[in-house]
Amino acid sequence: MAHGHVAYGMRASFGTAHVTPDHIAAWERGTALPDANELAALAGALWCHPREIMGHPRTLREHRIACGMPAEDVARGTGLPLDAYVRMEEAGRWTGDKRQSAKLGTLLRLPPRDYIAITGLEDELARLLTEAVSTRWQAHVRAIAKLISMDRKQLGEPLDSMYQEYQALMAATLSRASGSTASGENGRRYVEEIVDHFWARLSEYS
Repeated sequence: MAHGHVAYGMRASFGTAHVTPDHIAAWERGTALPDANELAALAGALWCHPREIMGHPRTLREHRIACGMPAEDVARGTGLPLDAYVRMEEAGRWTGDKRQSAKLGTLLRLPPRDYIAITGLEDELARLLTEAVSTRWQAHVRAIAKLISMDRKQLGEPLDSMYQEYQALMAATLSRASGSTASGENGRRYVEEIVDHFWARLSEYS
């Protein structure tokens, strides 16, 4: 559809009288983003879901817009003053407490990986995963499951796989015949990338 046709459809059927073909072109180029109401109208004019237009949301604002929610609703749903929530969106950094974070995840229907990234919990997840692969992973299942809001049963195979991988690297490091310098570097790199390893294993076993 031409930009003019899309803009006309939005104006005629969804009450966005201010939208012009230039708006559509700017959104298409990525030089501007529609707000929640504009995105819902655009999706309606194109007969699709807002998420199909945006691709995979990355930021807090993009996730909110993909859900078609105004900032006021998210602020109210998480128990935050509107100005405080808007500042978080503008800064690109969520600073809510655990209760507010849990409410945010539910409101925006955030998958575990997005929830962890947006709420700034990657460092905590990395710490728990490092302890899990370097000691007994079973002792850390409960804490990891609680952090990412998943059933513990879904974590057994991924964590066991990661434990075996890491322990193999550490065993190679201790073996004089294996070349300890290279093996030790592999172990350090594994820990540095441990969150990515976790999401990859979780996807494999889901």
